[in-house]
Amino acid sequence: MTRQDLTGKRVTVVGAGRSGVAAARLLARHGVEAFVTERGAEDPVAVASLNDAGIPFEYGGHSDRALDADIVVKSPGIPDTAPLIEQFVADGKRIYSEIEVASWFCDAPITAITGSNGKTTTTALIGHVLATAKRPHIVAGNIGEPFSNHADGLQASDVAVLEISSFQLDHIDTFRPRVGVLLNITPDHLDRYGNDFGRYANAKFRLFENQGEGDCLVYNADDPVVSARVERGVPAGLKRLAISLNGEVGEGAFIFGRDIVTRFNDNEEVLMPYEELAFRGPHNLYNSLAASMAARFLEVSNEPLRESMRTFEGIPHRLEFIRERNGVRYVNDSKATNVNAVWYALESFSEPVILIAGGIDKGNDYEEIAALVKNKVRGLITIGSAAERIEESLGDLVDFAVRAGSMDEAVRVAHGMAKPGEIVLLSPACASFDMFRNFEDRGDAFRHAVMAL
Repeated sequence: MTRQDLTGKRVTVVGAGRSGVAAARLLARHGVEAFVTERGAEDPVAVASLNDAGIPFEYGGHSDRALDADIVVKSPGIPDTAPLIEQFVADGKRIYSEIEVASWFCDAPITAITGSNGKTTTTALIGHVLATAKRPHIVAGNIGEPFSNHADGLQASDVAVLEISSFQLDHIDTFRPRVGVLLNITPDHLDRYGNDFGRYANAKFRLFENQGEGDCLVYNADDPVVSARVERGVPAGLKRLAISLNGEVGEGAFIFGRDIVTRFNDNEEVLMPYEELAFRGPHNLYNSLAASMAARFLEVSNEPLRESMRTFEGIPHRLEFIRERNGVRYVNDSKATNVNAVWYALESFSEPVILIAGGIDKGNDYEEIAALVKNKVRGLITIGSAAERIEESLGDLVDFAVRAGSMDEAVRVAHGMAKPGEIVLLSPACASFDMFRNFEDRGDAFRHAVMAL
């Protein structure tokens, strides 16, 4: 599909969230007949935006009007097993993601970042690098605003930096990043993939399926799933840039002694000591290596690259320091929505941890962090529908395990149990939708409760 192929086509956009509304407005700006259908209740902001653009819509269910379409654009939060989506498939309708549609209208090169963990931080870091280098760019996708809000306003000299989820990659067709960044693949969202890790991994691998000559793939050579897939073969002409904390790489970035070393186009150089990076933890070292190689390919020079690495302040809800009270530090890691993200968080601290975890279980195996919990976590406070399962898996490994009915209660319990020099860490390992609107809402609730102490 291209933008020209949309001429005379009727498009149904399923889902009136941010990405659905943005896709509908993008199509409308280019004279395409779009209709938005939403099963849930009306959102006044979305309704106002659709009315402003003259886009017809429906809420509270899907009518026959929704089925009257040549092309379907599906919001990432809607599973493929939704009855309306299954009906479209049965009718032979092509289904596309919002990032796919937006890419048809984008003249700028795309840098797309995906992975089970670290993609938001890496996306924001690459944006910070480009801002420091004074390169025109946008940061969008699964972070912040939808790609469709910006795609048709970009020039060839701009850069579109996009965080991409597996759900967005599920329904691409021609989406082709100039730079693809594949950080890691660990079990996540298995409830959306029939508890089949292979299906989830294959969705991530779609990041580079349309890449070729003139493009590059930055990939984590230390991740066994990623490295095994890349070694099996990538599209012809695609430049591979590896990152590693465990050893040297042929071309890419790695750690030698205490330095970050880059090898690119037959040139090896020390970028900077890794101790000068603005943020801590091995996961953030991977993120920094990935961002540095993406920047190298985008021809960012050393000085702005080093400066940006020293000054990046991280992102909200990802190991975000909230405050210190009575010698106890409170850290918001609400974005840790899977077990592997909690593993990275716990690896970042040498101090004893009081861990707040729980929410909606996504097919997690909590045994993966059992050793870390035993060595680093003194107390466990569980919340949400997964509380019992987490407590059964990890409760015997800590000095105390308590179940809390709200975030306020969890923070109060943690405050009462924590000793000076310890960390109270919200790192849930779960989705948030049983108690909160999203992980941001959950992190804000933690911050509010901490500040109220």
